Amino acid sequence: MLKLSLKIFVELTGNKYLSRALAAYTSSKYSRLLVPLFASVYKLNKDDMRYPLSSYTSLQALFTRQLKPGIRPIDAHTSIAVSPVDGVISDYGTIKDGTTVPVKGLQLSVSELLGGEKHAASFDGGKFIVIYLSPQHYHRIHSPVNGRVINSRTLGGKSYPVNKWGLRYGTRPLSTNFRKITEVDIDSQKCAIVAVGALNVNSIHITNQSDKLEKGEEIGFFSFGSTVILLFENMTFSALTPNQSIKVGEKIGTIS
Repeated sequence: MLKLSLKIFVELTGNKYLSRALAAYTSSKYSRLLVPLFASVYKLNKDDMRYPLSSYTSLQALFTRQLKPGIRPIDAHTSIAVSPVDGVISDYGTIKDGTTVPVKGLQLSVSELLGGEKHAASFDGGKFIVIYLSPQHYHRIHSPVNGRVINSRTLGGKSYPVNKWGLRYGTRPLSTNFRKITEVDIDSQKCAIVAVGALNVNSIHITNQSDKLEKGEEIGFFSFGSTVILLFENMTFSALTPNQSIKVGEKIGTIS
């Protein structure tokens, strides 16, 4: 019963007041008592953590934990794009008709996602991949490519769950939730990194303000589980499958 209550506590995020209360509690010292239980319920890999479990003074500190240096090898080949996060591949494929991305049977508007047709036009016929982060995952976001930042912006207001229930019953959460978009030039090819918030507290934090990105370097973090969507002008995917687990630095495809 206690484990079930904890899961409901973490995943029930649709109400803005509940979200704010949840954020306040998880960042407080009082949530420290739940750290060992959270780690047990979600089967966190303690061997990956930079610091011992006992050192995390709140659930927020645990959510935003860092990894041990070097524990996620990064594929260094220039033409290779890698996963920016630890998570589960929700879907991937071709952007159809220059405007839509099919995700879990839903049609996601690229124009709505990116904030206008002028931003979506570059990805006509390109590729997309959607990676979902559950509460158990490492929550920091890394660059999937080497490149130069040519545009960054913030869109959306409220945020609702992006888990399977949120996708099924929410109002287009992937393309309307609060989100931060970073567009990167890779030798005249464009990539868009879209970090999608999962709570009304809009818990996306950018930690890297540089206009140059190196593959694998941290660019930000989520305070709670969420989703990253990558769009590429030209990409040949590796042998991926929906619902496949993936980690930071693992190859997702070749930029052509």
